[in-house]
Amino acid sequence: MNKFFNKLGMLSQKLGGQIHLRSLRDAFASLIPFIIIAGLMIFFNYVVIEPTGFMSNIINSATLTTWQDVGTSITNGTLNFLAILLAGACAYHLALNRKFENPIAPTLLAISIFVIMLPFITTVTPVGAKEAVQVAGVISFGSTNSGGMFVGIIAAILSTEFFIWLTKNEKLKINIGGESVPPAVTKSFNVLIPIMITILTFAIVSFAIKQLFGTDINSLILKTIQRPLVGLVTSLPGFIILMLLSNLLFAIGIHPGGVIAPIMDPVLYTTMNENMIAFSQGQPIPNIINMAFKDTFGVMGGSGNTIALLIAIFLFSKRKDYRDIAKLSTAPGIFNINEPVIFGLPIVFDLTLMIPFVLASPICLTAAYFVTKIGLMSPVVIQTPWTTPPVLSGFLATGGDWRASVFQIIMIGLTVLLYIPFLKVAEKKAVE
Repeated sequence: MNKFFNKLGMLSQKLGGQIHLRSLRDAFASLIPFIIIAGLMIFFNYVVIEPTGFMSNIINSATLTTWQDVGTSITNGTLNFLAILLAGACAYHLALNRKFENPIAPTLLAISIFVIMLPFITTVTPVGAKEAVQVAGVISFGSTNSGGMFVGIIAAILSTEFFIWLTKNEKLKINIGGESVPPAVTKSFNVLIPIMITILTFAIVSFAIKQLFGTDINSLILKTIQRPLVGLVTSLPGFIILMLLSNLLFAIGIHPGGVIAPIMDPVLYTTMNENMIAFSQGQPIPNIINMAFKDTFGVMGGSGNTIALLIAIFLFSKRKDYRDIAKLSTAPGIFNINEPVIFGLPIVFDLTLMIPFVLASPICLTAAYFVTKIGLMSPVVIQTPWTTPPVLSGFLATGGDWRASVFQIIMIGLTVLLYIPFLKVAEKKAVE
């Protein structure tokens, strides 16, 4: 068992240190505030001030509709623009991890490359019309929201790597240094030729793909990469396997944020954004599994749903050291921060407590999946902050469905029962 854990740890460290995965993880971390405010605005627009909702008894429906413009503008600048923000953020962090001295250049370049790869003709349905028409000179939100996230990732990584490689050639630099020349101008001229070559190269590649395959590169990536990957990660078996692996890594002291998150996050944020857009437009919700679904039902009190372990300790443990650690862990645990109990009890490398820790989240997530699928609970449609306390998080994430909060309470109770026998065994071992 120790040999297995050592090999798993070494593999995880290599994956966590892989520069592209690390850059992607950092990029998504940069975008969390934008995603959360988009979710809060959708909740406010379509739950709190929904023109046909409870507020219509107090305020005129036309006034509520007008007020929704504020939230809609915020959603357009965050959720519907996420692919472009991701392209810039991913290029920026990759440049930093490559220790490139002028990270703003690849950041702007990635955004430019992303737009170059977009289709020239867009299909839209005019307001009030029943049939769609094709228009030119328009960028659709369908290309810049979750539908274009993988295009943004690919554009950022490939363009940044190619650009940085070109800048290493001294012959491609234009040096106009001097005391009278502003530093920003000097840096711009140093990367002038590499930027031009990179833009020209990607434009030619995009043109060639259009001629060879009869489709734009955006649509090609969507069909061949994004949709299959989304289908794999958001299938219940694939999702549960990744969650099991995530908790197992945490249980041997390796934070899964550097290993599993770069694999799961792009897919789960894609399905999360699709749900938020569908909810804001009054359309059927397309996905059960998404980022907030994982946080709401699989991270209650932190990874392994350890809020249940804290409750089990308070109710059934007689060991003073366990109860003291539980007291110290309660405040952060309410906000889903559980490092104190993971490393303080500890759960790490304790084969007894590792078992319920690894299994708790997958069990709760599987139950939540089927309860949602049969319609006993609304799908998750709002991206809430991951620190939102359990019970409240269920209500907010499902757009105000109280049944989600009740379900969380039930699952916490069942998880307490899961932890109790292993807690008793761990106490006995500690005494021995």
